[in-house]
Amino acid sequence: MLKSISNRGVVQLARTLRLGRRGRTFKSCHPDHLAKNFQTTYIMWVYIILGLVAVLLIAIVGIYNRLAKQKVMVSEASADIETFQKQRYDMIPNLVEIVKGYAKHESETFQKVTEMRTKAMGATSFDEKAKLEDQLSGMVSKIFAVAENYPQLKADTNFLGLQTNLKDLEDNIQKSRRYYNGAVRDFNSMIVIFPTNIIAQVLGFKAEPFFEASDEEKKNVEIKF
Repeated sequence: MLKSISNRGVVQLARTLRLGRRGRTFKSCHPDHLAKNFQTTYIMWVYIILGLVAVLLIAIVGIYNRLAKQKVMVSEASADIETFQKQRYDMIPNLVEIVKGYAKHESETFQKVTEMRTKAMGATSFDEKAKLEDQLSGMVSKIFAVAENYPQLKADTNFLGLQTNLKDLEDNIQKSRRYYNGAVRDFNSMIVIFPTNIIAQVLGFKAEPFFEASDEEKKNVEIKF
């Protein structure tokens, strides 16, 4: 009799467990439960995608700011060069007039300097202007060479003042060119490195030209044995 009771208890327990599992299975397959799981997964993916987009936008803004900052440095360096060149344009006519008073037979040299100054001021392209500026520097040096043959001219206080100022301007122009080339080198390097090159191309950033060393600078670094 005890054995019969025991067997019935086991059977009843087994039925209870099966019913419990069926209930859980039924619950997990219920449409409301499935919809809730789908909604939770959807929201999770939306947050992930929004996070990735935010990170991408922050990276793009950071790259743009670095490119823009470096481009401003290039523009400022170019503006400094133009400022010094304009000061030289203003001084050259005065220099020519003073030297002409002592060396009238050097009229051909004075005419070439004046013409070169006019061409340099009217140049539009970067390469053309850089070439004409180098030639103008050479012509100014020729005027100083002419002055060496005239002791009275070398003693003229106005000439000495212009000579000093023009030489200082020439030094400032060369220094500004070197600074400009350094800024351009950094900028051009940025726009060819991945992934900055992609952003630069999309946003329209282009490589900037370099100033080549003038003939005078090349002579200064020439090594003689």
